[in-house]
Amino acid sequence: MKHPLAIALAPILATFFASTVWAQEAAYPNKPITVLIGYPPGGSTDLTGRAVADQLAKKLGVPVVVENAGGAGGAIAAMRATRAPADGYTLFVGANNEIAINRLITPATVKYSYQDFTPIGLVASQPMVLVASPSTGIKDAGQFLNAVKARPGGFSYGSSGIGTALHLAGEMVKEQGGLFMTHIPYRGVGPLTTDLLGGTLEYGVFVLSSGLPLIRSGKVVALGVTEKARSPAAPDIPALAENPKLKNMDIGVWFALMAPPRLPAPVLTRLRTALNEILQTPEFRKTLEDAGSTIAPPNVDMPRFLAEETAKYQKVVDFAKIKE
Repeated sequence: MKHPLAIALAPILATFFASTVWAQEAAYPNKPITVLIGYPPGGSTDLTGRAVADQLAKKLGVPVVVENAGGAGGAIAAMRATRAPADGYTLFVGANNEIAINRLITPATVKYSYQDFTPIGLVASQPMVLVASPSTGIKDAGQFLNAVKARPGGFSYGSSGIGTALHLAGEMVKEQGGLFMTHIPYRGVGPLTTDLLGGTLEYGVFVLSSGLPLIRSGKVVALGVTEKARSPAAPDIPALAENPKLKNMDIGVWFALMAPPRLPAPVLTRLRTALNEILQTPEFRKTLEDAGSTIAPPNVDMPRFLAEETAKYQKVVDFAKIKE
């Protein structure tokens, strides 16, 4: 039987602890914030994450430190983010690979899903681009489709690895075009580029920012970007969807700011407000647009967006039977 004093004090203590938690959340942030990134410095995710961190520090008035925790295709940092304290002091900037795709490819080892984050907001997106080696003589998507259709299994395309967004984009082209091609996975874009330039590989898929220098210099031929519309960063490159046989092509690389699950509402509101302001900042927009990205609109319905994107990837994974 509980002591009468304990019974009397219970509501007082509950009110005290609740008010203490509320005060801590209302004062957020009052110490440095860490932004986890699942790749080494230098890539598109790292560039996006550092740009977000820089602007968050200005908006929130506290230091924001970037920590690159590479490995397992970004899954190590993502997993850390899902298991961090839900206090707003550990955040994660990731792409669709580590947030949504990895789980579909390696469910035995990737034990989290997009539902295990608190989504703060979409930051930016960037299309991929299907390219041809100049040795093929192929100049556009129509010629590509005709050539591959005429020789089923006679051509290969390369990506930066099995289960990457680049791989899924290539498989989506195959599915929608009714094509039979062999996928060649590479360890990054370096060796992929070497084989394209050397003519030992006919086709490849790049993130637009990686492919543009090669396209502009004439080392590879752009056949089309993978998102539904042309990219503002390269409006002269057609969208693959402009070809009637590929009219449903719509896949890109996107970047999002995420937090651990069960983030308190006041902290989530503070972070979402800051991100929406960041998306309108000229300096931030220029940094990402110069790198080939398109800034996301504010207040994207993230639960719906993530569910729809994951369903899209699941369809491609099932079609291509991609598993590691």
